[in-house]
Amino acid sequence: MPSAQLTERYSRQILYPGIGPEGQRKLEAAHVGIVGCGATGAAVASLLARAGVGTLIIIDRDYVEESNLQRQVLFDETDAKLALPKAEAARRKIALFNSEISVHAHIADLIPANIHQLLRDADLVLDASDNFETRYLINDYAVEQSKPWIYAAAIGAYAVTMNILPGETACLACIFPKPPSGTIETCDTAGILNSAVNLAASIEVTEGFKLLTGSKDMLRRSLLSFDLWTNERSEVSTNRPRPDCEVCQRRDFAHLRGEGRPHITLCGRNSVQIHEHERPVDFGELEARLKSHGKVRSNNLLLRFERGAHVITVFADGRALIQGTTDVIQARSLYARFIGS
Repeated sequence: MPSAQLTERYSRQILYPGIGPEGQRKLEAAHVGIVGCGATGAAVASLLARAGVGTLIIIDRDYVEESNLQRQVLFDETDAKLALPKAEAARRKIALFNSEISVHAHIADLIPANIHQLLRDADLVLDASDNFETRYLINDYAVEQSKPWIYAAAIGAYAVTMNILPGETACLACIFPKPPSGTIETCDTAGILNSAVNLAASIEVTEGFKLLTGSKDMLRRSLLSFDLWTNERSEVSTNRPRPDCEVCQRRDFAHLRGEGRPHITLCGRNSVQIHEHERPVDFGELEARLKSHGKVRSNNLLLRFERGAHVITVFADGRALIQGTTDVIQARSLYARFIGS
């Protein structure tokens, strides 16, 4: 793109002293990995692309559905009708409003076997995933590679985000040594405001701008959470790593080795089993969350949830049987959406 055209396109951004011409050139040269392209990921990708970040790596395992359109800003009704993979739909939409940047769309589940290959070229990794399993994997990888990443999440009216600078700040495992236990709310069961998604994405992207343009001293060093409905706000300092952290201090990368992932197997005909043991499930609470999304039956041993062509049976220890598919990626997506992980 000729210099004059570049200046015109990003003129309002270049006028901001924190960016300026030099910062814009740094954004143009940057590679950013986005893990997940649902609500948060779509907003993040759109903001980065419109700001002129030169190369985006978008990784997502899911496809566009009509229920996504309320909050996932890169997609439209045609994408939903075609059930386009979200990563590819995002790539196509971005090309319509900024054809000068490169977008590498990966229709994949981020796992230990592919994370080094998929995120190798990323200067910064932005989290837009829907489960802690993937976030712990990103954390292990980022600490191992000394690569900055930003955690972000949104559910209901609640948005949360945290910058991780390996070797300087606390990592995700410093703040959350163990994943959430018991029944976990998801967007599909608790609902979500599109404004909460956009708040999380806007904060995450702005912190990314600071890193990519060399304004590291301006980075927030805290876990920030904000509830847009109740106006409750909190911050927890992440300025220093936890001295006994297994990941960033002991450099024990269990999730990168695959030890932190629930074991998944094909189970008989047209079904997948997810072996997530030692995670107690409150069947009453889970049934209350799921009953508006499909047919639910439960007893003190298991819960059975029917939605369309799929049946999810959850056992007391967190193990689940997903019937109606032999696609492991689809099974993981269904588990994350309705059971939470």
